[in-house]
Amino acid sequence: MRIMCQVGMVMNLDKCIGCHTCSVTCKQAWTNRAGTEYVWFNNVETRPGQGYPRRYEDQEKWQGGWKLNRRGRLQLKSGNRLQKLFGIFASPVQPELDDYYEPWTYDYQNLIDAPLGDDFPVARPKSLITGDDMKIEWSSNWDDDLGGLTEHGQQDPVVQKLREENGMKLKFTYEKTFMFHLPRICEHCLNPSCMASCPSGAIYKRSEDGIVLVDQDKCRGWRQCITGCPYKKIYFNHRTGKAEKCTFCYPRIEVGLPTVCAETCVGRLRYIGVFLYDADKVTEAASVPDEKDLHQAQLDLMLDPDDPEIQRLAREQGIPEDWLEAAKRSPVYKLAKKFRVALPLHPEYRTMPMVWYIPPLSPVVDLLAEEGHDAEDPGVLFGAIDALRIPVEYLAELFTAGDTDEVDRVLFRLAAMRSYMRNVTLGQERDESIAQQVGMTGAEVQEMYRLLAIAKYNERYVIPKAHTEQAHDLEEMGCSLDFDGGPGMYENEVFGEGSGRPMPVAMETYQALKNRQTAETGASGDSLRDGRVNLLNWDGNESPVRGTEGRS
Repeated sequence: MRIMCQVGMVMNLDKCIGCHTCSVTCKQAWTNRAGTEYVWFNNVETRPGQGYPRRYEDQEKWQGGWKLNRRGRLQLKSGNRLQKLFGIFASPVQPELDDYYEPWTYDYQNLIDAPLGDDFPVARPKSLITGDDMKIEWSSNWDDDLGGLTEHGQQDPVVQKLREENGMKLKFTYEKTFMFHLPRICEHCLNPSCMASCPSGAIYKRSEDGIVLVDQDKCRGWRQCITGCPYKKIYFNHRTGKAEKCTFCYPRIEVGLPTVCAETCVGRLRYIGVFLYDADKVTEAASVPDEKDLHQAQLDLMLDPDDPEIQRLAREQGIPEDWLEAAKRSPVYKLAKKFRVALPLHPEYRTMPMVWYIPPLSPVVDLLAEEGHDAEDPGVLFGAIDALRIPVEYLAELFTAGDTDEVDRVLFRLAAMRSYMRNVTLGQERDESIAQQVGMTGAEVQEMYRLLAIAKYNERYVIPKAHTEQAHDLEEMGCSLDFDGGPGMYENEVFGEGSGRPMPVAMETYQALKNRQTAETGASGDSLRDGRVNLLNWDGNESPVRGTEGRS
């Protein structure tokens, strides 16, 4: 047994309101520069919908992820090594710009310079790629809140699969039943197909925390990784000729801070913690013949941090003590394995994704309330879940490779929590039978409720700091996008793409942020860098600009 640590994330979809704050802050922090105009490390999709890029789930077309060959062994869906070698100089199967969208800006200067006349001047949309006038037809959130359902909804790959299996009876009737938002980042998989696809060996998985990164020095722009990733969360920077992806904000993680998307989430729906897993069994778990067994196989990889034998082996293999303590308090372990209410996204891709989701129960509750039923009554609520088969089937195609029983079990547990906690909140006698119906105890239901409903900051984010004997060297370490054109590498003006001179990411930005957030008093002018305005790192006290010139 080879025990390793993996930093993972769980998102509670019941809490996502589709505000895109996570997307905007991530964009500002990581991809607000030339060459990455269309790149969204974090995006929020409305389901049902096509996703971003368009129809990324159609692996018959994009050939992402893994499959089992005739001998039952894992093989990249895009081809074996020999096939990929022969096609290395050809353009791999990957989305085109139209599948993302052509980024644009507006000709605001025309509003200023237009001569006096009877016509009101307009700011025409201009392509950020060619600079020419363009017609806006698509963007990363074009289908937001079912805005494009009439035109694009039928092209959802999950919808098409359900129609093929269940006939035309679907016909978007579930559109009237539910809609939910699905935030997506890189899955930082245990068995990443992007890493296996890279001919240059530029993509690697960090041994200390499992975060998957791209070495910009080694990347040669083959773009095989874009084909290999079934979630299409690797992007090509057309300016630098390099591949880029979500870094799980590892400079923040190293100093014990959550990712930017989690920190700024309005709904507080994200949880970050540590899994302990058996690295020797990852390939075996990803190779189970039945796709519906992949979820359980991945759960079996996760080791119990409270098991004395696991603790002993982990210590012998060099796992730091504070990481073991973090694993014991990990919210993602509790939600994924202890309470079993979090599910992986598309486990059938066999990449063993480590960003998990709690499926939404609110559509069922809202429907009952609208029809005048008691939406908290266990008998009514349980019956409604069993009756609404179409939403469960849709969720199953997303999270359990089509296993509706597993989705039912999760929804029943969430419903039991609502019903049980209503009695607790109203001071009524606790009905232990509600918890027993879903295989839990009343104490477990209350613990799950606290984590999902009222958990504090340090309970939602249990992140051990990076462990190294060379802490100073860690601070000086640049980010995986630290190259000419990367974040902070432009010497522009204060409000430019990357204001200020290059600085060590962890030392200058994230450690300073933590100091300011945990200080008893407001930040002083001396603690903020001269000439740098960064509202993402401003704690709201005093001025974001150093010196008296920035004060009102």
